[in-house]
Amino acid sequence: MKNTSTNNRNEYYKISSFIFLYFFTWSASIGLLAIWLGQKANLSGSVIGTVFAVNGVFSVILKPIYGYILDKIGMSKYLLYFVVAMSALMAPFFIYVYQPLLMSNTMLGIIIGALYLSFAWYAGVAACESYSDRFSRLNGMEFGQIRMWGSLGWAVASSFSGLLFNLSPAYNFIMGSVASVIMLIVLLNLKVNTDSVHAGEVLTKEKIAPSDVYALLRNHKFWAFCLYVAGVAWMMFIAEQQFSRYFVTFFDDVQQGNAVFGYLGTVQSGMEFLMYMVIPLFVNFIGAKRGLLIVGLVVGARLIISGMCDSHLLISILKPLYGLEICLLLVSVFKYIAEHFDKRVNATMYLLGYQAMLYVGNVVVSSPAGYMYDRIGFEQTYIIMGATALTFTLISAFTLSACQSKWRGAQAMNVAEHNPSR
Repeated sequence: MKNTSTNNRNEYYKISSFIFLYFFTWSASIGLLAIWLGQKANLSGSVIGTVFAVNGVFSVILKPIYGYILDKIGMSKYLLYFVVAMSALMAPFFIYVYQPLLMSNTMLGIIIGALYLSFAWYAGVAACESYSDRFSRLNGMEFGQIRMWGSLGWAVASSFSGLLFNLSPAYNFIMGSVASVIMLIVLLNLKVNTDSVHAGEVLTKEKIAPSDVYALLRNHKFWAFCLYVAGVAWMMFIAEQQFSRYFVTFFDDVQQGNAVFGYLGTVQSGMEFLMYMVIPLFVNFIGAKRGLLIVGLVVGARLIISGMCDSHLLISILKPLYGLEICLLLVSVFKYIAEHFDKRVNATMYLLGYQAMLYVGNVVVSSPAGYMYDRIGFEQTYIIMGATALTFTLISAFTLSACQSKWRGAQAMNVAEHNPSR
């Protein structure tokens, strides 16, 4: 953190520790949710699918609400306190509420669980990331160099959470609750300086109002950004949902394929951690729009090559690139939003225009993608999805707004950059 003062360094450690613990908790428990639902709650595959579908619906509804609250309260930590408190209730909720309900009154359990999981994680993670981005800009830090600790937290928990789960899932949930209490202590000690030299660039005296959300929905920049998310980010994340099934087909022994896939997951998390150190500097140099377009090119190329390759070595090289895509996408998204949208709707824009849109993609595209996997195979489906990502990347080169960069001044990869309305 070369650009942060000595006084800010302690706060950097605190916010980074908070993000580390949050993702550690998520990975250690919710990362194994599908397995827990099948093995411990005794749900069938179709019912588990319903669980995740309902989770997605609640998440789409709650994320914009969280975004609006964050914009309303500014740098106050009240929403994060609520998220952490819900996370701390993990062990009693899963052991004494969620599992008994799923086994006795499944539909009620699904609804209660979706509400809890959205409060604590599915919408909670977006709120934590958005707050961290605002905190980083307020203190002259880089969000990516905070967010990288979340990737490390996920990787650390992944390295032993499966073994702990085999002993008893209750251990995972108890560990998550304990980590959440530590997280609360860190959050209580986090100091927020609203009088910093960067405050005028990040905060506004006029708080968000419903009319601001209406104005956001009428802004052509909002819909141009959503178009990019629908064409590129949807393909990126939805292709990843069942990539493990495709990956193991390259191995004669399925168990060997599973093992290699797990190892590559650790490599991917490590790549994310390292990339978050340098990606913010890279995006500052080329501009946020170029960052988004490069993500589209990499996603499209990776999916097309994945569909065409016939080597377990090549598919193994391609898999960790997903970590690079995530880093570049998230950093570019935050920088693009900060540059082109009013400070009053910053968090709302992220949670509505990006996060909620991603879950809409899960609802709209996941089932058709699964149907295509069965009908025409993973190979052809990935080629189609990759071509779709490249097509929308080309469209976005015209529709996304120009961004400042240190490369060739303020030029952008936008043939319409001379238009002052963009």
